[in-house]
Amino acid sequence: MTTDLRRTAPATARNREPILDVLRHELPTRGTVLEIASGSGEHVVHFAAALPALIFRPSDPEPGGRASIDAWVAASGVINVLPAIALDAAAPYWPIASADAVLCINMVHISPWAATLGLVAGAARLLPPGGLFYLYGPYKRGGRHTAQSNADFNENLRSRDPQWGIRGVEAVAEAAAEAGFGAPAIIEMPANNLSLIFRRGD
Repeated sequence: MTTDLRRTAPATARNREPILDVLRHELPTRGTVLEIASGSGEHVVHFAAALPALIFRPSDPEPGGRASIDAWVAASGVINVLPAIALDAAAPYWPIASADAVLCINMVHISPWAATLGLVAGAARLLPPGGLFYLYGPYKRGGRHTAQSNADFNENLRSRDPQWGIRGVEAVAEAAAEAGFGAPAIIEMPANNLSLIFRRGD
């Protein structure tokens, strides 16, 4: 009996189309797209099927996550997704030399702040001038949560791990600016989430 290694994340079915709508306008027409913390792998398979001219490189620090990603790729039949690599966003060195775009969906709030700083620094190392660094998830604006549901979610996160929590757009933008990115374009998304679109400076 063959074991199905695919995991499922219920939120993916709800947010993958709105995210794809943004990415269609922001991603380059060709090149390699690195996804950080790919999780189940459902996002990368969906994006790859819709954008066949791009090569996607998923990653996850956890072996079970990488197994799920590769299983989703195999089951979907997409041919423009490379095998998932082990990558810790907080690490000072990543096992990839370059990328034309870096995506990270729903990681910043469920990881220590050091992971976000590492993510920003890593994206800056990899991307060419003008390269896309894309973040999606819940964020505070002006020090405030954008909805009561986000405030409740933040309390839940912090009860699970005090190092987790919804970050402020301004704090993320400041870290990105120090790494050489311009100010983000901000797009409001369903369920009180945001798309943050950074471009690497020259």
